[in-house]
Amino acid sequence: MMNPGFQYPMFGPEIQCPHCRQTIPALTLTDTYLCPRHGAFEANPQNGELIHLQSGRHWRRWNNEWYRQHTHPDGIRFEIHEALDKLYTQGYRATKVIIARRYQELMSGYLERSTPWRSGQPEVTAARLYGLPVEFSPDTSEDPCWEVINFDLEKEPGVPVRYPYFRLFE
Repeated sequence: MMNPGFQYPMFGPEIQCPHCRQTIPALTLTDTYLCPRHGAFEANPQNGELIHLQSGRHWRRWNNEWYRQHTHPDGIRFEIHEALDKLYTQGYRATKVIIARRYQELMSGYLERSTPWRSGQPEVTAARLYGLPVEFSPDTSEDPCWEVINFDLEKEPGVPVRYPYFRLFE
């Protein structure tokens, strides 16, 4: 007799759609989930990603939340901008952006740079995005969530806020 767990893709018989968060079913004996609004998503057991077949966008899951995996700096910049807007409408102000280290090379050309003007100070350039200081995450061996999540916003009074992409449009 076949194990029923082998009839479904790696994430089980149903998941939440990364776009609309509607519960969507797995198609049995395939690696596919089907959202009536957004179409088919294919689970890739080799790397643990969910791929939206129409757009080619990749998603990974951390703590049961989907995070889009970006391949272009505009995608992550848009996501950060939307998160900053949402934070502001909730009455908070961000004080720092912490971006996953895996995006450091991708983002390097898109960050604002400034150098201290005071003499005697080392020539250290401070990276900024939307006027906020930018840091890159610690190594994934220190905190494995950085293999999946894209960024944190540190807000007053210094409490980090993690943003999965799909929660930005609530």
